[in-house]
Amino acid sequence: MEVEVTGDVGRIEPRLEAALYYVAAEAITNAVKHSQGHCIRVDVRRTSGWASVDITDDGVGGADVSKGSGLVGLADRVAAVGGRLNVSSDGSSGTSLHAEVPCA
Repeated sequence: MEVEVTGDVGRIEPRLEAALYYVAAEAITNAVKHSQGHCIRVDVRRTSGWASVDITDDGVGGADVSKGSGLVGLADRVAAVGGRLNVSSDGSSGTSLHAEVPCA
């Protein structure tokens, strides 16, 4: 599966970097295992005091945070550093994750 990476946040506090890294790593792993897609896009940005990572795939979708999956652990990890995680996966057009953490 092809992975495209764009953007740059520069260096941020290690605990924030770690949180965003784990989100990206888990999202890529899940997409490879479950999405049946062909492409994963990862975009990292830093704007207005926030560093963010967006991961999208073109697979079948169907990821559900409420089912107690590894996505719950990612949401907890991001929340522990003051951030937020959004997951969108309608079951027909892939999955998108957006994680953001506060940074100076």
